Amino acid sequence: MSGGVVGATAGTLTFMLGASPSLIPRLETVLLLMGKKVLHCGEQGAGLSAKLANNYLLALNNIATAEAMNLGMQWGLDPQKLAGVINVSTGRCWPSEVNNPVAGVVETAPANRDYRGGFGISLMKKDLRLAMVAAEEAGAKMELAKTAFAVYEAAEKDESCQGRDFSVVYRYLGGKEEQS
Repeated sequence: MSGGVVGATAGTLTFMLGASPSLIPRLETVLLLMGKKVLHCGEQGAGLSAKLANNYLLALNNIATAEAMNLGMQWGLDPQKLAGVINVSTGRCWPSEVNNPVAGVVETAPANRDYRGGFGISLMKKDLRLAMVAAEEAGAKMELAKTAFAVYEAAEKDESCQGRDFSVVYRYLGGKEEQS
Protein backbone atom coordinates (compact mmCIF):
# COMPACT_ATOMS: atom_id res chain seq x y z
CA MET A 1 0.00 0.00 0.00
CA SER A 2 0.97 3.61 -0.39
CA GLY A 3 -0.16 6.65 1.54
CA GLY A 4 1.26 6.15 5.02
CA VAL A 5 -0.29 7.36 8.25
CA VAL A 6 -1.74 10.45 6.58
CA GLY A 7 -3.42 8.34 3.89
CA ALA A 8 -4.72 5.85 6.44
CA THR A 9 -6.22 8.62 8.55
CA ALA A 10 -7.79 10.30 5.51
CA GLY A 11 -8.93 7.01 3.95
CA THR A 12 -6.96 7.74 0.78
CA LEU A 13 -4.57 4.78 0.71
CA THR A 14 -3.64 3.12 -2.56
CA PHE A 15 -3.33 -0.67 -2.50
CA MET A 16 -1.08 -2.58 -4.89
CA LEU A 17 -2.59 -6.02 -5.07
CA GLY A 18 -1.26 -9.35 -6.27
CA ALA A 19 -4.00 -11.96 -6.46
CA SER A 20 -5.98 -14.19 -8.76
CA PRO A 21 -8.34 -12.08 -10.91
CA SER A 22 -11.32 -14.00 -9.52
CA LEU A 23 -10.56 -12.65 -6.02
CA ILE A 24 -10.24 -8.99 -6.98
CA PRO A 25 -13.91 -7.92 -6.63
CA ARG A 26 -14.13 -9.38 -3.12
CA LEU A 27 -10.77 -7.90 -2.05
CA GLU A 28 -11.61 -4.50 -3.53
CA THR A 29 -14.79 -4.32 -1.45
CA VAL A 30 -12.78 -4.61 1.76
CA LEU A 31 -9.76 -2.53 0.71
CA LEU A 32 -11.86 0.38 -0.55
CA LEU A 33 -13.18 0.79 2.99
CA MET A 34 -9.65 1.92 3.92
CA GLY A 35 -8.47 3.59 0.75
CA LYS A 36 -9.38 5.21 -2.53
CA LYS A 37 -7.64 3.00 -5.07
CA VAL A 38 -6.89 -0.69 -5.61
CA LEU A 39 -4.42 -1.49 -8.37
CA HIS A 40 -4.36 -5.11 -9.52
CA CYS A 41 -0.72 -5.75 -10.45
CA GLY A 42 -0.94 -9.44 -11.34
CA GLU A 43 -0.74 -12.73 -9.53
CA GLN A 44 0.26 -13.24 -5.89
CA GLY A 45 3.43 -11.29 -5.08
CA ALA A 46 2.98 -8.76 -7.88
CA GLY A 47 1.64 -6.10 -5.51
CA LEU A 48 4.77 -6.29 -3.37
CA SER A 49 6.97 -6.16 -6.46
CA ALA A 50 5.15 -3.03 -7.66
CA LYS A 51 5.46 -1.38 -4.25
CA LEU A 52 9.20 -2.11 -4.03
CA ALA A 53 9.81 -0.78 -7.55
CA ASN A 54 7.81 2.36 -6.72
CA ASN A 55 9.63 2.94 -3.43
CA TYR A 56 13.00 2.40 -5.13
CA LEU A 57 12.15 5.20 -7.54
CA LEU A 58 10.90 7.33 -4.65
CA ALA A 59 14.18 6.80 -2.76
CA LEU A 60 16.18 8.04 -5.76
CA ASN A 61 13.82 10.93 -6.55
CA ASN A 62 13.99 12.08 -2.95
CA ILE A 63 17.79 12.29 -2.98
CA ALA A 64 17.80 13.96 -6.40
CA THR A 65 15.21 16.51 -5.22
CA ALA A 66 17.29 17.32 -2.14
CA GLU A 67 20.41 17.78 -4.27
CA ALA A 68 18.62 19.86 -6.93
CA MET A 69 16.97 22.14 -4.36
CA ASN A 70 20.28 22.65 -2.57
CA LEU A 71 22.10 23.31 -5.84
CA GLY A 72 19.56 25.89 -6.97
CA MET A 73 19.62 27.62 -3.60
CA GLN A 74 23.44 27.70 -3.65
CA TRP A 75 23.12 29.53 -6.98
CA GLY A 76 20.83 32.05 -5.27
CA LEU A 77 17.48 30.77 -6.53
CA ASP A 78 14.43 31.26 -4.34
CA PRO A 79 13.31 27.77 -3.20
CA GLN A 80 9.62 28.51 -3.88
CA LYS A 81 10.38 29.61 -7.43
CA LEU A 82 12.74 26.70 -8.06
CA ALA A 83 10.14 24.20 -6.85
CA GLY A 84 7.59 25.99 -9.04
CA VAL A 85 9.79 25.40 -12.09
CA ILE A 86 10.50 21.77 -11.19
CA ASN A 87 6.85 21.00 -10.50
CA VAL A 88 5.71 22.03 -14.00
CA SER A 89 8.76 20.75 -15.84
CA THR A 90 10.48 17.46 -16.60
CA GLY A 91 11.87 17.16 -13.06
CA ARG A 92 8.37 16.96 -11.61
CA CYS A 93 8.10 14.31 -8.88
CA TRP A 94 6.32 13.62 -5.60
CA PRO A 95 9.31 14.54 -3.39
CA SER A 96 9.32 18.03 -4.91
CA GLU A 97 5.61 18.60 -5.36
CA VAL A 98 4.22 17.10 -2.13
CA ASN A 99 7.11 16.36 0.25
CA ASN A 100 9.62 19.07 -0.64
CA PRO A 101 12.67 18.87 1.65
CA VAL A 102 13.01 22.66 2.02
CA ALA A 103 10.99 24.23 4.82
CA GLY A 104 8.45 26.76 3.59
CA VAL A 105 8.05 25.34 0.09
CA VAL A 106 5.15 22.93 0.76
CA GLU A 107 3.15 23.87 3.84
CA THR A 108 2.23 20.30 4.79
CA ALA A 109 5.68 18.75 4.22
CA PRO A 110 7.67 17.33 7.16
CA ALA A 111 10.44 19.87 6.45
CA ASN A 112 8.18 22.44 8.15
CA ARG A 113 8.13 20.33 11.32
CA ASP A 114 11.88 19.73 11.59
CA TYR A 115 11.29 16.63 9.44
CA ARG A 116 9.08 15.02 12.09
CA GLY A 117 6.25 12.76 10.99
CA GLY A 118 5.97 11.34 7.51
CA PHE A 119 7.77 8.29 6.14
CA GLY A 120 10.70 7.56 8.44
CA ILE A 121 14.21 7.35 7.07
CA SER A 122 14.56 3.87 8.60
CA LEU A 123 11.46 2.70 6.70
CA MET A 124 12.86 4.04 3.43
CA LYS A 125 16.14 2.28 4.11
CA LYS A 126 14.25 -0.96 4.81
CA ASP A 127 12.23 -0.72 1.58
CA LEU A 128 15.35 0.13 -0.40
CA ARG A 129 17.15 -2.90 1.04
CA LEU A 130 14.17 -5.14 0.18
CA ALA A 131 14.14 -3.79 -3.39
CA MET A 132 17.87 -4.43 -3.71
CA VAL A 133 17.51 -8.04 -2.52
CA ALA A 134 14.53 -8.65 -4.82
CA ALA A 135 16.38 -7.09 -7.76
CA GLU A 136 19.39 -9.31 -7.16
CA GLU A 137 17.15 -12.39 -7.02
CA ALA A 138 15.49 -11.31 -10.29
CA GLY A 139 18.81 -10.55 -11.97
CA ALA A 140 17.90 -6.87 -12.41
CA LYS A 141 20.82 -4.45 -12.45
CA MET A 142 20.29 -1.35 -10.29
CA GLU A 143 23.32 0.93 -10.58
CA LEU A 144 22.10 3.66 -8.22
CA ALA A 145 20.78 1.45 -5.42
CA LYS A 146 23.99 1.02 -3.42
CA THR A 147 24.78 4.73 -3.54
CA ALA A 148 21.26 5.65 -2.46
CA PHE A 149 21.35 3.08 0.33
CA ALA A 150 24.67 4.51 1.56
CA VAL A 151 23.14 8.01 1.66
CA TYR A 152 20.15 6.85 3.71
CA GLU A 153 22.35 4.74 5.97
CA ALA A 154 24.71 7.64 6.69
CA ALA A 155 21.83 10.07 7.18
CA GLU A 156 20.14 7.69 9.60
CA LYS A 157 23.34 7.61 11.70
CA ASP A 158 23.55 11.42 11.79
CA GLU A 159 22.06 12.62 15.10
CA SER A 160 20.33 15.56 13.42
CA CYS A 161 18.52 13.18 11.05
CA GLN A 162 17.65 10.20 13.26
CA GLY A 163 13.99 9.28 13.59
CA ARG A 164 12.87 11.82 11.00
CA ASP A 165 11.12 11.76 7.63
CA PHE A 166 13.26 10.47 4.77
CA SER A 167 13.31 13.96 3.20
CA VAL A 168 15.80 14.84 5.95
CA VAL A 169 18.51 13.66 3.54
CA TYR A 170 18.39 17.30 2.42
CA ARG A 171 19.84 18.24 5.81
CA TYR A 172 22.36 15.40 5.68
CA LEU A 173 23.54 16.56 2.24
CA GLY A 174 24.17 20.06 3.61
CA GLY A 175 21.04 21.76 2.35
CA LYS A 176 20.45 25.35 3.43
CA GLU A 177 18.07 25.68 6.36
CA GLU A 178 16.66 28.80 7.96
CA GLN A 179 18.07 29.44 11.41
CA SER A 180 15.41 30.08 14.05
